Amino acid sequence: MPTIMPLSDLRNYNTVLEHVTDERPVVLTKNGRGRYAVVDISAFERLNAELKLVSALVEGEASAARDGWVSSRDAKRRFGVR
Repeated sequence: MPTIMPLSDLRNYNTVLEHVTDERPVVLTKNGRGRYAVVDISAFERLNAELKLVSALVEGEASAARDGWVSSRDAKRRFGVR
């Protein structure tokens, strides 16, 4: 669950940053609605890696649906795995 703070709290940004952890981002609100998120860099990098993985999986499924599946035996032979 994120910590929710008003955008005006950025005037003292150290206070906002003290609330950011790897597990808990800070959501900054403007006019009572979520507007920005401040996340720890390791959480940001993890989210980007997960997004790339999911994108690759979606691309692989689309390729399989379009071109057909490859058996594990054929894949091992193609990539030289025993």
